[in-house]
Amino acid sequence: MRSNQVRLNCGITMPLIGLGTYSSQNDRETTELAIHMALKMGYRLFDTAKIYGSEPAVGKALREAILDRTVERGDIFVTSKLWGSDHHDPVSGLKQTLGKLGMEYVDMYLVHWPVKLKPWACDAVPKEEDFEPLDLESTWAGMEKCLEMGLCRCIGVSNFSSKKIQRLLGFASVPPAVNQVEMHPMWRQSKLRETCGEHKIHVSAYSPLGGPGNAWGSTAVIDDPLIQSIALKHRATPAQVALKWGLSKGSSVIVKSFNQERMKENMGCFDLKLDDQEILAIDKLEETKIMRGEFLVNQTTSPYRTIHDLWDDEI
Repeated sequence: MRSNQVRLNCGITMPLIGLGTYSSQNDRETTELAIHMALKMGYRLFDTAKIYGSEPAVGKALREAILDRTVERGDIFVTSKLWGSDHHDPVSGLKQTLGKLGMEYVDMYLVHWPVKLKPWACDAVPKEEDFEPLDLESTWAGMEKCLEMGLCRCIGVSNFSSKKIQRLLGFASVPPAVNQVEMHPMWRQSKLRETCGEHKIHVSAYSPLGGPGNAWGSTAVIDDPLIQSIALKHRATPAQVALKWGLSKGSSVIVKSFNQERMKENMGCFDLKLDDQEILAIDKLEETKIMRGEFLVNQTTSPYRTIHDLWDDEI
């Protein structure tokens, strides 16, 4: 997996494919089993968050793997995220995360959303009365403090628009290393990728397959006739084509499946080679959908659009 990594602006390397650990069931035993399987398949990046409720399971499985020498701590990359209710004290938020993980540090700590919530707000989809005015400068100062204290190796953001990235860079002493956003062939994030690229901020894609299996997701990406035809030509799967498209844009991808066969299939995306014409054809899918007046995956169905509606701009 060493060759399948990206060097971040903070100087450390991060794997280009990671296992997301959000699950609506949040079954601890299932999550632990999936992580052990993923390690055997070569996964080394594990993505969690306070709001997912998966931190204890992620930590337990990884600690077991370290103890039995399946991996060393330095070989794995753990990402977690600051929830909106902890914006008033990111250091305390990260210390709680580390306690649940049973670790001394995480490799990456992200601001989950550019949204501040009341300290007691713990719903995954916040109520409107839970929101507080965001003081991004204060939040980021707390994130930089986490880095200074050695509680994390790198800091970044998630779900930040181009405007919010520019605003953050106006006062940040340490720039974000990563912006993790929803990205797939039906939502390419072209403007955002350009903005991040100008500032050497790595874009990491969650829901790189369009979120099939989620209540707010869709199978539109993997069911698309063009993606299916490219997959057939290469004797690959539509999921592998979509993931390879994301990798071709210089992004890492966070896949979310605890199914053993699909986990192995997703890892196989590195073996697929798409030519420039195929990449260009996939690039045009988003414009084609807009011209036809079709809804783009997740942009209108995700419960988190409620959060987007409360900002001053879109991602």
